[in-house]
Amino acid sequence: MAQANPGPCYDGYGLALPAGPVVLSVPHGGRDYSPALVDALRVPPSALMALEDRLIDRVAMAARGDEPMLMQRTPRAWIDLNRDEGERDPLVDAGARIGGRSSAKLRSGLGLVPRRTAGHGDIWTRRFTDAEIVARIETDHRPYHQALAACLAAVRARFGVAVLLDLHSMPPLGRATVSPRVVIGDRHGTTAEPRFVRRIEAAVRGLGVAVTRNAPYAGGHIVERHGDPRRGIHAIQLELDRSLYLDAALESPGEGFDATVALVRGVIAALGAEALGQDLPLAAE
Repeated sequence: MAQANPGPCYDGYGLALPAGPVVLSVPHGGRDYSPALVDALRVPPSALMALEDRLIDRVAMAARGDEPMLMQRTPRAWIDLNRDEGERDPLVDAGARIGGRSSAKLRSGLGLVPRRTAGHGDIWTRRFTDAEIVARIETDHRPYHQALAACLAAVRARFGVAVLLDLHSMPPLGRATVSPRVVIGDRHGTTAEPRFVRRIEAAVRGLGVAVTRNAPYAGGHIVERHGDPRRGIHAIQLELDRSLYLDAALESPGEGFDATVALVRGVIAALGAEALGQDLPLAAE
């Protein structure tokens, strides 16, 4: 499938002439581990897999029809697009302001540049200079957000409404028989009108998959920054349990990969229908 206007840090598809009201964002699937990144590690590169939304980019590529989509190539370990530029951790970033913007994620080591990963602790051999972090912001973080904002504006101009689906994956929350396997995040109703969340819930439940809202993931910087329902731009974060589509080791595609692709495809279709005021047969309705 041909790419449309790839950027320095992301691949873009269908951005030039949006074919529908839904825009896809995949910010945590990047696996382009550069020599500069690897040289700065105090852990094996394989340890960074825990920071990835493992192979969520493959799910998105398989589920996408002709919707506009941005997919980050740069790994989350290098810079996290789902964090505000100001969420700079002084323990890993010499340019971070003392008393600057803080968050629970930053305090836990998962700020703009993550400093730790589950099971391995701190991942870097040194603190990075202010110039190094600013270069990452200017090269990787801002271009993605600028391209996403431009795409959403173009979609809204063409269709009168735009819906951003920010696609992520999560570790299993517990036993599959009792725990939600999909989490919808709309920042507690602030980044999208409730009708869009209801359509997602109906689509997911219609497939027999347990779904919940905003707990434990209410949506991060991407939906907070780009969602503006009053202006007709709705933004929703979708977290998928990795065991839905990966193998038992949560590393490679598993038996449920095709079913998860179909689930995401159904969510995209439901959002598009809701945006355009169309009926869409759903088992739960």
